[in-house]
Amino acid sequence: MANTHHPHHRDEQSDPTVDIPYFRSKLIAMREEIDELEQARSESQATVELDQTRVGRLSRMDAMQQQAMAQATSERARTHLLRIESALKRCDDGSYGDCLRCETPIDPRRLEVDPAATLCIQCAEQPAD
Repeated sequence: MANTHHPHHRDEQSDPTVDIPYFRSKLIAMREEIDELEQARSESQATVELDQTRVGRLSRMDAMQQQAMAQATSERARTHLLRIESALKRCDDGSYGDCLRCETPIDPRRLEVDPAATLCIQCAEQPAD
């Protein structure tokens, strides 16, 4: 039977352990993908032409709306990049995979869905203080 790589394994007591190199590579791939998307998106954020003699009113409104949407998307990407960079720092300092609120290990299945997760599912479901 082929040996397949799993992002986590369970020891004899069924305690999950986090495969930091696996998640580090996922985080780096996510960062690269966002960087590539942002480079492609940068053209969408060019300054909207406001010269009324060259562009009709509705075209300007549409261009401004598209620019606002592109800026919002870019802001979400920047926020996601910050979460990824923070997770990579936690990989380096040995705290990756631990909940930042209660310090218990985050289930690797949660990290598989969101490698930049900072909270265990129990803390994430609680309202923020």
